[in-house]
Amino acid sequence: MSGYDDEIWRLVPEDPGPPPGHLVRFVRGLDPAERALDLGCGDGRLTAELRAAHVVAADVSAVALERARRRLPAAGFVHLEPDAPLPLDDSHFDLVLCAETLEHVRDVQLLLSETRRVLRPGGTLALTTPAHGRLTALAALVGGFERRFDPLSPHLRFFTRRSLRDLLSELGVEVASLRREAGTLLAVATRR
Repeated sequence: MSGYDDEIWRLVPEDPGPPPGHLVRFVRGLDPAERALDLGCGDGRLTAELRAAHVVAADVSAVALERARRRLPAAGFVHLEPDAPLPLDDSHFDLVLCAETLEHVRDVQLLLSETRRVLRPGGTLALTTPAHGRLTALAALVGGFERRFDPLSPHLRFFTRRSLRDLLSELGVEVASLRREAGTLLAVATRR
C-alpha cells in the first residue's frame, strides 16, 4: 500500500477541473481498442477519454482509485503495489496509457517491462511525461537547482526526448511518434 500517494491525492481537490487540453487531445487521438489499461490512472479524468470497449484503471493510491470509481462506473479497477509486478495477465491489453506517471516511479525498468508484458504483441503504449532538456538545465544553472527542482516534489525522474526514446527502445517497444507539446513529452510506441 502507498500511504504517501494517498496523502498526495488527499491534497488534490475532489473536482480539480478538466485535465490539460493537450493531454485530452493526445488520449482522444489514440486508436480505439478492445481492451485498454490506464496505468497510473489517478482520478480517472484521462481514463474517461479512452475509446475502448473494456477499460481497466490501475493506480497505487486507493484515494485516487475511489475517485476514479465514481467517475468510471463501468471500468475495472486494480490497486497496485509500488515497485511490484502488475497483477495482470500477459498480452491482455491492446492499449496501455501511462499518462503523467513515469516521472513518479522509482523502478522505471520494472514498470515498463511489466507494461510490455501485459501489452499484446503489436499493441500500443501511449505515454506522457514532463519534458526536460537544455532549457531545464539552463534554468537550473541560472536560477539555481533548488528553485527549479522542489525537494518535496513527487517527481523522481526527468526525461528528455532522447532519454525517453532510448529507454522505450531498450525495453522492447518501437517508438512510432514522440513529440513535445506544452512542456510534455507525448509518445506512442508499439510492442514488438
